[in-house]
Amino acid sequence: MVSDPDVQAATEAAADLLIALGVDVESESLARTPERMVLALTEMLRPRPFEMTTFPNDGGYDELIVARNIPVRSLCEHHMLPFVGTAHVGYLPGERILGLSKLARVVEHCAGRPQVQERLTTQVSTWLRDQLGAVGVGVVIEAEHLCMTLRGVQAPGTSTVTSSLLGVLRDDHRTRAEFLALTRSAG
Repeated sequence: MVSDPDVQAATEAAADLLIALGVDVESESLARTPERMVLALTEMLRPRPFEMTTFPNDGGYDELIVARNIPVRSLCEHHMLPFVGTAHVGYLPGERILGLSKLARVVEHCAGRPQVQERLTTQVSTWLRDQLGAVGVGVVIEAEHLCMTLRGVQAPGTSTVTSSLLGVLRDDHRTRAEFLALTRSAG
């Protein structure tokens, strides 16, 4: 997790960085840019708090629950440039089920720090398994990394796909195939 920011120090550092890069932060149109940079990065690094809402699985529901096309945005920890895309998250419930909006909240919560997509995918699946006690969890994230599309190799439109399958979604080939088929039909 990222600690609380020192906005004043970060703004001064952002100004120093821009000046060192040759940007004239004294011009009227750029005078508040260091502050805006800091506010934008702070927003990306602060997921909204949420409470995990679960309910008894009174009906004994034993089929997959999948939320598709959940927006994902995070920062590449190597370049501090965004990666954006979608997550497809599903689970096979045990004794408890989850409030559906919480699947998107878990993704947002885990994405609110500099990291790599592989770790984000695993964090979401492990968090759901550990917090929910699900029989199985599956997460597929598809994202475009600006560090790959705007710099370096400069390959716009390239997406990276990562997956994490736990429990029966990993061990049972039919359940795994069903989950992956549901995520493929999302795009």
